[in-house]
Amino acid sequence: MSHGAGIVRTTCSSGALGPGAGAAQPGASPLEGLLDPGYPRTHAALLKVAQMVTLLIAFICVRSSLWTDYSAYSYFEVVTICDLIMILAFYLVHLFRFYRVLTCISWPLSELLHYLIGTLLLLIASIVAASKSYNQSGLVAGAIFGFVATFLCMASMWLSYKVSCVTQSTDAAV
Repeated sequence: MSHGAGIVRTTCSSGALGPGAGAAQPGASPLEGLLDPGYPRTHAALLKVAQMVTLLIAFICVRSSLWTDYSAYSYFEVVTICDLIMILAFYLVHLFRFYRVLTCISWPLSELLHYLIGTLLLLIASIVAASKSYNQSGLVAGAIFGFVATFLCMASMWLSYKVSCVTQSTDAAV
């Protein structure tokens, strides 16, 4: 049984780069209409806001608790704050349409790499925080919110960057 050659297709649906987002009107400068008023209502924007709120809550829970292991929780704090800042940066890029002005950067690729690396680091930080919590309520809550933020980041990756494998038939149509 012979199968045709496989093609892997990836699509990006970040919400801001929809149909016509890159098309400029004739005679319009790239700075006109800099703010995208519809972006905050998209699913991608709402998911980013949920991620930022969850990361902020996780950071506050761990920061306000008594620590027993300094290195584990300082790592957790650094990862949550760095992830929060990067998600805020991508939110602002889409909100203010900086992707139109800064065309030298592949924004979908940079956002995908951020989510891959940031989600992995956040998962590791949440596991370490959960294992070192010693039943202290603030540390347990921080680890739980870290896991929730990890899930939200994975959901954002899944919804924004879909990979589908399509097989092509090598038989010629007669």
